[in-house]
Amino acid sequence: MNETGRIDVTRFKPKTVYVIYIASTREEVWAALTEAEFTRAYFSGFAVEVDGRVGGAYRLRAPDGSVHIQGVVVDWWPPDRFSCTWTVVGMPGFDALPPCLVTYDIEQAGDSVRLTMTESHQWDVPDAILSGGRAGWPAILSSLKSLLETGRPLSIAMAPPTEMLAAVAALKG
Repeated sequence: MNETGRIDVTRFKPKTVYVIYIASTREEVWAALTEAEFTRAYFSGFAVEVDGRVGGAYRLRAPDGSVHIQGVVVDWWPPDRFSCTWTVVGMPGFDALPPCLVTYDIEQAGDSVRLTMTESHQWDVPDAILSGGRAGWPAILSSLKSLLETGRPLSIAMAPPTEMLAAVAALKG
């Protein structure tokens, strides 16, 4: 944080960016990103809790109700932009990593919506650790797209890449 108590986003550099086009409205995409009933459907049972204001709390709860990811809202501009810090607290060793910044930019693109997800970091993250998001984000965003366009999320078996888990364990070691 800087002297004003706000997150200094200039310290975060984009490491992973995904763009997906969805036959939906900006408002529906916004709701899918910020409302628990939507995230639970397409995000493998994980439910978002967000205090919709800059500085508000962000949590992603695992299906058992435990907090898996926590952070702080950095940008809140419905239905155009939502950004928050992410600290993984629901996996051993991950809570020692610096938070990342996840940003969703939602833009009208003709009759569709262009959703850009950017994962930014303030440290030189090893590729092995980035492999988790690089494997997870395409599945999560594709399931979101499927849910909004067909009413059904995708059924995708997901697990953390072994190289990511080994890299986090090595950092602690």
